[in-house]
Amino acid sequence: MTFLEDLVHDEHPLAQDLGFLLSRASGVFAKTASEALSPLGLRVRSYSVLAFASEVETGVTQRRLAELMGLDPSQVVALVDELEGNGLVRRVTDPNDRRSKLVSATSEGTRVRSEGGRRIAEAQSGIMADVKPETQVELNALLRQLVFPDE
Repeated sequence: MTFLEDLVHDEHPLAQDLGFLLSRASGVFAKTASEALSPLGLRVRSYSVLAFASEVETGVTQRRLAELMGLDPSQVVALVDELEGNGLVRRVTDPNDRRSKLVSATSEGTRVRSEGGRRIAEAQSGIMADVKPETQVELNALLRQLVFPDE
């Protein structure tokens, strides 16, 4: 029996380790999403920036993007640079704070974000195929509580 095969048995200590299970699940979902996004020239992080930039018409600051994604601001700058270079987002000076830049999706960025979301949902539906719909809803709610405890 391989190490991973051994893990699927409930008596294995890592099969009970929530941190390990969340990390592995995250890796599976991220890999699946990245494969689905690849034809669009995106990865999970760049898609996430594009998705956030698409949500607010006036844009979102790079600092807020870093907070939302749990990344260092310099990582967000690199992601925004890439997306801007591909014509998917634009930066404008924040009228409320001239030191800040607002990032918003272009019309092409909005289209790509929509296509990316469709591709991810389709690809990830295979991962969740054996999980009951009500369990999926419950899992989503539990994860939201962990990720967004103040909401």
